Amino acid sequence: MIYICLPVHDEAQTVGVLLWKIRNVMAEFGRDYEVLVLDDGSTDDTGETLDRYGSSVPLTVLRPGTRLGYAASVERLLREVVRRAAYPKRDAAVVLQGDFTEDPADIVALIKTLEGGADIVAGQEVVDGGAPPRRVRWTRALARLVLGKALRGAPVSDPLCGFRAYRVIVLKKALREGAEPMATASERWAANLELLGALVPHARRLEEAPLSLRYGLQTRPSRFKALRTLRDLRRVGRSPLLWTGAPGSAS
Repeated sequence: MIYICLPVHDEAQTVGVLLWKIRNVMAEFGRDYEVLVLDDGSTDDTGETLDRYGSSVPLTVLRPGTRLGYAASVERLLREVVRRAAYPKRDAAVVLQGDFTEDPADIVALIKTLEGGADIVAGQEVVDGGAPPRRVRWTRALARLVLGKALRGAPVSDPLCGFRAYRVIVLKKALREGAEPMATASERWAANLELLGALVPHARRLEEAPLSLRYGLQTRPSRFKALRTLRDLRRVGRSPLLWTGAPGSAS
């Protein structure tokens, strides 16, 4: 089973189209799948849009009632995957955004790489359709300076990208009952960095796959906060525990 996890907040303009594209991609791919959406306190018509797709997509919507933020939303989704998965050594979780900048067609490459023996498949961002906003480009450049050794020591070339596939057994080991939250950063890139650092020790093998980013399809203003992102990256990158666990060290 492939669990496709979508953390969303006020994505009424895109989440319906995204779900339909996922449906088409997975029908052609021929794998069993479920879509798990966490509606993180949306105030637009996101909820109503999701309800309309319940009969055409294998969809479960989680509504926590209070705003969680990106990191906690992703962790809540991954915990739900662990709870549902009947075959954690074979089942997989994929996390992608609800704003349609990440192409659901890339799920196929992630899963095929996972089926080839990887436990975590990390996306390598390749812009394909619309240049990133200027503040995104500058922040990514500055992130290399802010992270320094933390970036050079990362087990993948792009640890900031959150479009990834995980074998569920890796999540089950990391998300054992009573474990501390895997990520606490408020901004997405830093949270993705923390999440990878928490999961790497429980994986035997990591691989990467190129993924298309399509900023030209984004229908709402970007919520990217450059200064806050750099601040969070600086804090996370300074943690002496970030890459202390080599793949397989916690198995």
